[in-house]
This record gives sequence, C-alpha cells and structure tokens, in this order.
Amino acid sequence: MSTVRKLQVVSPVPADIDIANSVEPLHISEIAKELHLSPTHYDLYGKYKAKVLLSVIDELEGSADGYYVVVGGITPTPLGEGKSTTTVGLCQALGAFLDKKVVTCLRQPSQGPTFGIKGGAAGGGYSQVIPMDEFNLHLTGDIHAITAANNLLAAAIDTRIFHESTQTDKALLNRLCPPAKEGKRTFSDIMFRRLKKLGISKTKPEDLTPQEVKKFARLDIDPDSITWRRVMDVNDRFLRKITVGQGPEEKGMIRETGFDISVASEIMAVLALTTSLADMRERLGKMVIGNSKAGDPVTADDLGLGGALTVLMKDAINPTLMQTLEGTPVLVHAGPFANIAHGNSSIVADKIALKLVGPGGFVVTEAGFGADIGTEKFMNIKCRYSGLMPQCAVIVATIRALKMHGGGPQVVAGKPLDRAYLTENVPLVEAGCVNLARHISNTKAYGVNVVVAVNMFATDSEAEVNAVRNAALSAGAFDAVLCSHHAHGGKGAVDLGIAVQKACEHVGQPLKFLYPLDISIKEKIEAIAKSYGASGVEYSEQAEKQIKMYSKQGFSGLPICMAKTQYSFSDNASAKGAPTGFVLPIRDVRASIGAGFIYPLVGTMSTMPGLPTRPCFYDIDLDTSTGKVIGLS
Repeated sequence: MSTVRKLQVVSPVPADIDIANSVEPLHISEIAKELHLSPTHYDLYGKYKAKVLLSVIDELEGSADGYYVVVGGITPTPLGEGKSTTTVGLCQALGAFLDKKVVTCLRQPSQGPTFGIKGGAAGGGYSQVIPMDEFNLHLTGDIHAITAANNLLAAAIDTRIFHESTQTDKALLNRLCPPAKEGKRTFSDIMFRRLKKLGISKTKPEDLTPQEVKKFARLDIDPDSITWRRVMDVNDRFLRKITVGQGPEEKGMIRETGFDISVASEIMAVLALTTSLADMRERLGKMVIGNSKAGDPVTADDLGLGGALTVLMKDAINPTLMQTLEGTPVLVHAGPFANIAHGNSSIVADKIALKLVGPGGFVVTEAGFGADIGTEKFMNIKCRYSGLMPQCAVIVATIRALKMHGGGPQVVAGKPLDRAYLTENVPLVEAGCVNLARHISNTKAYGVNVVVAVNMFATDSEAEVNAVRNAALSAGAFDAVLCSHHAHGGKGAVDLGIAVQKACEHVGQPLKFLYPLDISIKEKIEAIAKSYGASGVEYSEQAEKQIKMYSKQGFSGLPICMAKTQYSFSDNASAKGAPTGFVLPIRDVRASIGAGFIYPLVGTMSTMPGLPTRPCFYDIDLDTSTGKVIGLS
C-alpha cells in the first residue's frame, strides 16, 4: 500500500495521545484513493475524516468480497485486554507488512467511557486510529444525531398523551389533519401507514366514521407500558430514574422514567443493523415505544415520526473513513455497547469494506467485551441480518486476565496491580485458561477457525505465554500467537496476521447459529444461557409478563440480545473462570422491534453507567498554545 507510513517506535512506550500527536495523518483523500474511492464516493469532514456514501455498495454489487474476520476476547478485567488495540495492530500488520488490502471496521466510542473509567477506544500504543482525539470525541456527529432523534421521539410520546387527555376525538382529528390551502383536510403521507395498520382504506379525513376517527386519532398509550427513555452520551447515574411532567402547564401528568446512555438507544442498534437508507426508514418507523391500553404495540410511525427520525439520521448512515498510525484505512460506524446492546459496528461499513478490499483482502471488525456477549451477538444477530459469514474469529487474551480467572486478586481500575500480576506464576495462568477454553469452544461451534492472540505485557514470561498457547491449542484453537503490537505497531502483529490468513484460507463449513429463530423466546434465552455454563434460567414475574406479551404481539421470531455483565459468564461479576451450575436470573425482557431483537436484562444490569470517584476527565485538557488535546487515553 502506497499510503503505508513507517513508525519511529520509542521504548518505553509513550502515552497514547503523545504517540497520536507525534504522527501527522495523511489527508483522508489519499486513504480513499488507495481504496479506489473517487471524490464522488465520499463527503469530506475536514482534512482527516470523510463520510463514505452508500452508493459505493450499489456500484460494487457484482464484485467479490474479501475475507471477514471478527475480533473478540476472553472475559476481561475492568482495565480491558486490548481488543481494539489488537484489531488495529492486526490490520497494520496485514496492510503495512504483509502487503494485503485491509480495512479495519470499528465502533465509534461513547463519550461516557472516554470521560469515565475506560477511556477512549482508538486502540493504544503504536496501534491506534488517528486523529485519536477526533475519533474519541465528536467524530462526525453520529451519536449526537442519535441523541437528537431519540429525544424527539421521547418528547412526542409524552406530548401525545398530554394532547389526547385534553381533547375530544374530533378535535384531535382536526388538529392532526388541518385544512390545506384549498380548505380541505388531508392525511399526511405517514398517516397512511397507521390507516393501513388499522385496516382503514379511506383517503379523506371527512370520510372516517366516528369509530374510525377514534381508532386513528387516539393512540391511547398506556403510560406504564412505555419502554422508550431519553438518552444522553454521558455517564450520569442520577438520571437513571427521574420524574417528568412536574411543570404547572402539564396539568399533573407526572410519570416516572429515566435516561439511558445514547449508545444504548434502539436508534443506535438500528444504525448498526440497517442495510440501506430505505431499510433504516422502515426500521425507525417500526420501533415500538410501548402499548395502547388495549395491549397493542405503538410505533414511531403511529406517532407520525418515522420520516423525521430518518431525516435526522440521513448523514449518520454513512460510515466515517479514517486511518491507523501506519496509514491503513479504517471505517468507523455505530457504537452500541456489548453488555447493554449488541456491541458491533455497522453492517453497511462491513459490506462496503468487503467490496473495497476484494478477494484476498481482509476486513477486520471488533465485537465488544468477551466473546460470550460481543462475538455471540455478532454471529446470531449481526450475521443473520447481513447474510455475511466470517472465516476467522480472533480471541484476545492477556496473562493478566487469565491470572485473575485462575483465582488471582481482584483487579480494580485506578489501583496498582497486585504483585501476582507482575511476577511469573504459571499455575495461576493455567488455572485461568478454563475461561479461554470455554470461549474457544463456544466460538468454534459457529463453524469458524479460532486464532488466539496473546496481547503481551512487559511482565509476561515465556513460560506463561507457552502455557496459554498449549491450553489454546488443546481447546481447539487453529493457532495461538504472541503479539507485541502495542509496543511495536503492525510489526508486532505480523505472526498474528499470518495465522489469520491461514485460518481464513482453511474454512470449509457454513456459519452455524446457536439457535434457530422459530423456537420460543424462552428456548432461545436458555440456549444462550447454556453456552454461558448455566444449569437453568429463572424469570421474574415482570419478565414472564413481557415474554407473554411479546409472543402474543408476534415478536417471538426475533433473535435475542442479552444485557449482561461483561465481567463473568454468569450474572455475578465476581464469578471468574468458567462457572457452571448457576441459574441465570432474567429480571426483565424488553424489545427493540425496529432494530430486530428481544433483549432480556440479566440480573442488575444498568443501561446508564455512572462515574467513578476519579474519572478520566481529570487528565484531559487542551494545550492552548498548540490547540492539541492532552491527557486523552
């Protein structure tokens, strides 16, 4: 690749932001040119970012795809095990050292973790996406668009309940269908969707019978059934539960609700799982916000909002082109968390990338957190909707995390690591490999080859690394490779790149899903629980009620997206290793009908994170003499 940039590696490795600031990115048009994208295929957002237009998919429709690789991980510590870093390092190795066409497909980071505990998600060390500050902050505004669309819908819900409570059926119809210039009342285009749903074929408001007026104009939303919450892209625990409607003008229409973090919005999931602009329009319109008092689902289109939401999202549907430190291309798009959503970047970015790299090229995408949630959802949700099949799954492991799973002391973000993690302890590593082994067997069951990437730290010993390699191969991994991409960039992941290439070339079976879609909601939940090691599932009264309702409404054929802690196979974050025999508690079950999945909430999982005592924002500032961001991790 002519855009490949040679890194000047320094030891010890400087801070991530210092490395990112030390490299002058190429103009993004040069990265686009390397992918054979002409200026008509993208819109520039400054010098280092561009939105790639979906028309590229149509233009390349007949061309063959490249290899498709997903990067997951073992069950992580709160510090993270370097999945994003490994994804970027692998792509730098493939593009800058092995001369392969490659595109990295990553999620856009939420500002919640960026200013909270975890920091950004641009990778780390000498395996990063740049400009790192732009990647981790506003990027091209997609999350802001999602926030605006989500909250417009939230406002419409409460407002509709308010207006219906104060008006007659006839007054509602007259205000919903005001007279046009000629004095005649008309339905707006979106209203015909509701009329069709109700089985009403009339085209003029005045032709409706009183009963039809009532059915059409009155959504009769049950406030207790509303599942749609407001969102913001900040960790704010005090917004988890709020009361709205306390103003004197709202006539006492008070109800309890709350905020989720923006990346947990169903609109984010729609963006990630959509396949075209038309498909996104349909998915946004089908989003269910709650039920009528008669028990029927109420959608965004019923509220007249599907078109307006699509307008707010029309630019967000285009993936953002960026670059790695070594000049290889990156597509950044969508950013759902894996613990409270489905945790994968967008289908459209992957489809564009697979066409751009072509046969023999590689598209590497990352699935959030451990393979029990991120990779599982990649296979059973994302691949179902995309129709794409990966040839290889990488599982990132660290000696540190394996020691924790072997019984090592608790790892706490912001506190120094215990001596056990800094000195050789082969038995502790071997004991922790039960966690790795279960991730390997679960991932292999999908029909892909599994390559284990051991993300190396300076304190890891050769004996410990050998123990991991032996355990990985014994568990059925195609290969297990030591990587030093954090310290050396792509050069440190060349062996991983070679192993991934071989794994892709030796796949001979189709993708196998964990469960079929035509079984019940409970059977699907139980199939996933079994892969965690659970002996059974326990449903709360609320979960039972929701499952019964969604089944009655015809939604039982959707895949399942478990909202579960990322720190254990079980619901108990402190249960390390590979626990078995536990009963998985399902507290509640919700539905993202537009996105296309049912999501059970396991245990006490929250959809709005909180800030720690010492958040990352203490370190973040601006060098006012240069305008450069400092302290971002």
